[in-house]
Amino acid sequence: MKINGNAIRPGMVIEHQGRLWRAVKIQHTQPGKGGAYLQAELKELRDGTKLNERFRSSETVERVHLEQKEYQYLFSDGDMHTFMDNETFEQISFAGDLLGEDQVPFLQEGMAVTVGSHEGETISITLPDTAIFRIVEADAVVKGQTAASSYKHAILENGVRILVPPHVETGTRVVVNLADRIYVERAKD
Repeated sequence: MKINGNAIRPGMVIEHQGRLWRAVKIQHTQPGKGGAYLQAELKELRDGTKLNERFRSSETVERVHLEQKEYQYLFSDGDMHTFMDNETFEQISFAGDLLGEDQVPFLQEGMAVTVGSHEGETISITLPDTAIFRIVEADAVVKGQTAASSYKHAILENGVRILVPPHVETGTRVVVNLADRIYVERAKD
């Protein structure tokens, strides 16, 4: 389906230069001289390369719809990660590069993920927006640090280092935004 260049939104998959790209970030720009355009940061779905591209409203791009299906993460064996189809209970394994090495530490047993495929080929695995993790190590609070909005370093149970507010201590369960690796809130449990 053809769409205008300025209709691209984050998360959309488009075909550009003969390859499939996911829009990561977009910014509408209207310079003082010349026409307005959309600056898009694109990530190639097969190999993960990034591209910054400008699209004018007069240009058209091909929007690609991925077939999306829910799977459940079961376990990892080396670089291979096994998922189960929630409807047929069929198990499939994917290499970590399909998921993205930065996302692999956030996989949790039983986590629901979305597997996207195009023309029968699996090209993306998307984790949920947030997940709950336990803090295993947190820096000490410096006296007077709570007066201003400040953050301290903490290490999650999966070994990932994030910034948390001063009131968060070791053993606290927190909600983490997986895309940005940032603290959202304390877990409500």
